[in-house]
Amino acid sequence: MRNFTKALDHLQRSDKALSALIRKVGPCKLGIRRHASPFAALFQAIVYQQLNGSAAGTILGRVKALYPGKKFPTPKDVLATPDETLRKAGLSRAKVAAIKDLAFHARQGTVPSPRVIVGLTDVEIIERLTVIRGIGQWTVEMLLIFYLGRPDVWPTTDYGVRKGFARIYGMAELPSPKELLELGEKWRPHRTVAAWYFWRALELPN
Repeated sequence: MRNFTKALDHLQRSDKALSALIRKVGPCKLGIRRHASPFAALFQAIVYQQLNGSAAGTILGRVKALYPGKKFPTPKDVLATPDETLRKAGLSRAKVAAIKDLAFHARQGTVPSPRVIVGLTDVEIIERLTVIRGIGQWTVEMLLIFYLGRPDVWPTTDYGVRKGFARIYGMAELPSPKELLELGEKWRPHRTVAAWYFWRALELPN
């Protein structure tokens, strides 16, 4: 279990509403999802886009089954796989195109290796990866949070964070990403933990 004591101390001092939310939710249980590589993490993220977890998990399982004996296909494997084969596994044409582009960029070195990515800043990672088809800033932010465990990621376009924020602060409308960026400044350098609590806010009884 990661230690969030310093982050929680900072966030609870920031304002009463967030402090009350933290007390209701309890300890932060934000964990890291272990993937073999950034390529594998982004591959999975593309599969899961705009699908519920169960459906996406089924499709991911079918795709991985195309490569027997391997936990996860390599970029070379993906590029060698006909589009129609990936389509029959359940991927849309747009997702096949995105996964092929991801594999191409991984072969070119744009997608960092596990060793290289840990030495890059959040901004450098976002700039490198958002050139890939189907990979936007939100997807990279999820990689930073759940694969790398970066402490100060503030996903201002995330619907759950915006909705949780509005609920806790009694806002009639969702804050815009620009508003949320400004409002979150006081939580640096622990905005990842703040985001986790706003996600949890949606699970609390009304």
